[in-house]
Amino acid sequence: MASPPYPWLKPAVLVGGLSPLVLLALGFWRDTLGANPIERVLNQTGMLALILLVASLACTPLKVVAGWTWPPRVRKLLGLLGFAYAVLHFLTYSVVDQGLDFPIILEDIAKRPFITVGFLALVLLVPLAVTSTNRMVRRLGFPVWQRLHRLAYVAASLGVVHFAWRVKKDLTEPLVYGAVLGLLFAVRLVEALRKRRARAAAALPVS
Repeated sequence: MASPPYPWLKPAVLVGGLSPLVLLALGFWRDTLGANPIERVLNQTGMLALILLVASLACTPLKVVAGWTWPPRVRKLLGLLGFAYAVLHFLTYSVVDQGLDFPIILEDIAKRPFITVGFLALVLLVPLAVTSTNRMVRRLGFPVWQRLHRLAYVAASLGVVHFAWRVKKDLTEPLVYGAVLGLLFAVRLVEALRKRRARAAAALPVS
């Protein structure tokens, strides 16, 4: 059996995705993360979660627009890395920052809108991560699995809102991510409509 093209691709993405975490851990250990290391870790893990999630959503549109076949091969890995950083982001807040003070955490989730939408985004990512294996695809059936994983766009949108409501003043970065996400969704929508028209045309009787 021939070896798959770009055998280095997934290891490279994995190393690249985990490198910021290693640098954060080293910075925390060496006490070089500034005056507020918890806020630094919160900001960076949240940003990395959003970047990786948007990158995973870009894989299929890149294939559609550019004809590249390699992005879908790392889509799942990028999504799982994004989920891992989202979990670390929440654990940093709940364990390190709040000391697992559940009443305070629940009050924050209920009353602070940016935390509410961020937590909802994390909750939506959980079933996507759980069903990311090939076994779960077979168990659910591809159509059901595909509909479920469209929640990734909802989770990413909530992540952008979480980011925007957190920064409050300078909305440049959240708006950039929102624009990219909107473009990716537009590409997926146009491609879905094209396929639907193609199927409808193929079903027409030949005169």
